[in-house]
Amino acid sequence: MLRLFFCVGLLMLTGTTPAQSLIQDYAVAWNTQSRNASESMPVGGGSVGTNLWVENNEVLLYFSQSGAFDENNTLLKGGRLRIRLYPNIFENGSFQQQLDLQKGSAVIRTKNAKGTATLQVWVSVFQPVVHIDINSSVPVTAEAVYENWRFADRLQKGKENNANSWKWARHVNVITKKDTVRFDKDRILFYHRNTDSTVFDAAVAQQKLTGVKQQLFNPLRWLTSGGIVEGTGFVAGATGEGIYTNTPFKSWSLKSRSAQKHHALRITLHNHQTHSLSAWLRELEALVQKSRSAAKDQAATWQWWQQFWSRSYICINPDKKDPADTAWQLGRNYQLFRYMLAANAYGSYPTKFNGGLFTVDPVFTDSTIRGTPDHRNWGGGTFTAQNQRLVYWPMLKSGDAELMKPQFDFYNRLLHTAELRSKHYWNHKGANFNEQIENFGLPNPTEYGWKRPADFDPGMEYNAWLEYEWDTVLEFCMMLLEAQDYEGMSIATYLPLIKSCLVFFDEHYQYLAKKSGNKILDQNGHLVLYPGSGAETFKLAYNASSTIAALKTVTQKLLSAPVPLTDEERNYFTAFLKRIPPIPFMQYNGKTTIAPARVWARINNTESSMLYPVFPWGIFGVGRPGLDTAINTYQLDTFALKFRSAVGWKQDHIFAARLGLTVEARRLAILKLKNSGRRFPAFWGPGYDWVPDHNWGGSGMIGLQEMLLQAVDNKIYLFPAWPKEWDVSFKLHAPRQTTVEGILKNGKLTALKVIPQSREKDVVNLLH
Repeated sequence: MLRLFFCVGLLMLTGTTPAQSLIQDYAVAWNTQSRNASESMPVGGGSVGTNLWVENNEVLLYFSQSGAFDENNTLLKGGRLRIRLYPNIFENGSFQQQLDLQKGSAVIRTKNAKGTATLQVWVSVFQPVVHIDINSSVPVTAEAVYENWRFADRLQKGKENNANSWKWARHVNVITKKDTVRFDKDRILFYHRNTDSTVFDAAVAQQKLTGVKQQLFNPLRWLTSGGIVEGTGFVAGATGEGIYTNTPFKSWSLKSRSAQKHHALRITLHNHQTHSLSAWLRELEALVQKSRSAAKDQAATWQWWQQFWSRSYICINPDKKDPADTAWQLGRNYQLFRYMLAANAYGSYPTKFNGGLFTVDPVFTDSTIRGTPDHRNWGGGTFTAQNQRLVYWPMLKSGDAELMKPQFDFYNRLLHTAELRSKHYWNHKGANFNEQIENFGLPNPTEYGWKRPADFDPGMEYNAWLEYEWDTVLEFCMMLLEAQDYEGMSIATYLPLIKSCLVFFDEHYQYLAKKSGNKILDQNGHLVLYPGSGAETFKLAYNASSTIAALKTVTQKLLSAPVPLTDEERNYFTAFLKRIPPIPFMQYNGKTTIAPARVWARINNTESSMLYPVFPWGIFGVGRPGLDTAINTYQLDTFALKFRSAVGWKQDHIFAARLGLTVEARRLAILKLKNSGRRFPAFWGPGYDWVPDHNWGGSGMIGLQEMLLQAVDNKIYLFPAWPKEWDVSFKLHAPRQTTVEGILKNGKLTALKVIPQSREKDVVNLLH
């Protein structure tokens, strides 16, 4: 009967997949123009993101590329493009703007007494190019106006510096250097070339690393970011100036030579470190020439998106499309956010938790910040790992391991710097990655502390939130090992990173023990993980459970993974595993709970790190020993109760799902993934960070996945925390390169397809 069930399920799932047939149900369509940039629509691909909207009968577009950092480590936008049509077919006419998810593009349609017009905006997945195609029923003249707010040096004031690596440093006048913009024949050339001196140099001097400066990775020196705007049949037009929201700008326009029924515009972007500007210009020109084969590139881009959507999906109540139905919204917004993550599939840097490539003018998020459209809180080149991790964990179950490469490469290229810090400051081995790390591998200089006691350890951040918080990198080490398990990704080039991150904890806590006393281990032969930190919250912790769970899980996974370890390495990590102390416990109302640590000195934030052994580390949960202890922790721990929330990076939704608490998981899923309250439903935030809040969306994705499917050892549990009243069609990925595709209808699993078929026997349906 079981075999018959799976065969029937397989037949029901052949042919057109739910993703292909239903994804267009999730298309976002607007029938009125937008008031301003806050009501924009994300369009992206490859390494480029744009915000598209129509305001006052004109089409506007912000555009950004991964890795475009200036001297202060602000992530710069390329600029803003404004498109006008003559005659203006937008005036007094019908209007629609729609996000076509299947093609990764947006289409704007308008009609009035003068004619009809369609504008399609799409971004190449394989080239850093934004395409704007204009088709009209009558000949129109088109004008493309490039607007730049960095036309002069600008002094950054107050909260504006939250966008860069100086943050609230008061001893420096932070200047955003001006761009170069000019007509290049009948094109507009724009770029920002960093000088020799950047915030990197200040951080090196501050952190007493001048003696090893030449060995450090410096991604900012001579980095040039910019591009070219051009159009077929367009010629150079006028220059001008103006103000958008509260930001002055200057403009350069291109205008079509004649009125036509078809116009094509392109924005080609490029950022790279080159010794000379001329070298960068040659590289840009090569990209521009390549961008002109648009038809072939468009076909390849559309094919990429079709493959992307076929990899995985979660569609809730798919037969009852109702945008007012909250459950339906969750499935739609899950897909929309996954789409936003795919905009940086091949970026040179990871997708930033604080807005990705889709931020707009800050006044629409915080009216007290009168910065430029480049603004985002918590920096551009500063990466906060405890937030970044929530952007990348869901990519395993969604089958998007290839999208994780920019984050993995981020750490891998900083490995030498991290090891050099350990050697320079403490004369031991291992890679030390601090929290709030810069793209050059050092702690953010303001978080490191400009005013420090003279005798304070120079390897340490003088910071109440971040001191001793070193274990966040271990989540990315685990993601690497899981990516190999889920997708068969080759991780050979990342193995030194994983091993060195583990070695650091072994070496450093023995080093600290030697400084404090005669013994390097406790009476049970375990490391003394003090001082430590339970996330940013439980400070000066002794044996934090979150750190212990991380070390145990990554070390066990490394030893069991099919990776090349020498006999010496295997013996070392086997012995290291024995040196890791046990997870501490405590009592609430006579019931055992997971303790944040054996002891801690103070509370500094609101993270429930005592539940990190549930997620991300999976030591406790459905199908695992000690589930009652973990549930006690969720339900009784006074800190866990006090900190509970669905805002921003809060993970209670994930904890509840991992623990099989269906009613609670459902409640938090709705709070997490319901419409954002902004025009684009997946622009959540600001939460604790910015808009759109990518760690809000990422944590929501993880929680929804965990409600549907959990992999425990060799078992695959379906519906561990799924409400029976929510119909769902889904396809998710699991370890051992497995995909699970199913349909739940009226509380019954009506179809199931598992690949490879040999893993069907491992599936356990918890809704029986």
